[in-house]
Amino acid sequence: MKKMTLIFSIVAVILSGCASVTGVKEKHSGEKEKWGYSKSDGPAHWKVFAPTCGTGHQQSPINIVSGNTIAMNHQYDLSLHENVDSMAKIVNNGHDIEVIPNHAGFLSLKGEKFNLLQFHFHGRSEHTVNGKRYAMVAHMVHQDPITKQYAVIAVFFKEGKANPFLNTIINNVGKTVEVDPQNLLPTNTSDYYHYLGSFTTPPCTENVQWYLLKTIQTASAAQIAHFREYYLNDERPIQKLYNRTVQSN
Repeated sequence: MKKMTLIFSIVAVILSGCASVTGVKEKHSGEKEKWGYSKSDGPAHWKVFAPTCGTGHQQSPINIVSGNTIAMNHQYDLSLHENVDSMAKIVNNGHDIEVIPNHAGFLSLKGEKFNLLQFHFHGRSEHTVNGKRYAMVAHMVHQDPITKQYAVIAVFFKEGKANPFLNTIINNVGKTVEVDPQNLLPTNTSDYYHYLGSFTTPPCTENVQWYLLKTIQTASAAQIAHFREYYLNDERPIQKLYNRTVQSN
């Protein structure tokens, strides 16, 4: 009888442990909520599983009012070094078209080096300037490998002349091809707006250095339409500025 009781006790402990582990897994998987831009899973719902999206005071995107900017603090001046040929995966990640280089260039900021991790496209710009939303935008996401801080360059596009570099992206979704990220940038990269913000998607991580280039690139109507065939409304609504300032040079 004692032996039988001992066996039942061991089994009970094992089952209890299994229930506990299962509960943790369920909770963990529940945190990985599906998000998107529809009414059911769009920005209004992100705060449910990514609280910073709803409570943060450094959220992006914002509306830049050119008349309300302050002079650039030169310790935040930007230096770009993106001219690096690299093989890169071009993927449809479920939220936007993303380009992931094997190795790429970098930007210099306050004496630190931020490596280019990836760049992606939105069918319309997320940030606005004086209330104007541009036809399309590319976000170039960089990270300091030591501090883990992020810096993002926004390149705006308006409808106009076709952009040869965009054809490389459009024609190779799902493939790996050679790219030079510098071909995404306008000739003038020394004029920009700068402010402290966040990722524009969950988990809405804050303390992101944003640089919005003032020189606008062009894309043909057909190129813009092609990107929008993938994602037409993949832009987060404008967020409150709170007590932040926007710098401009």
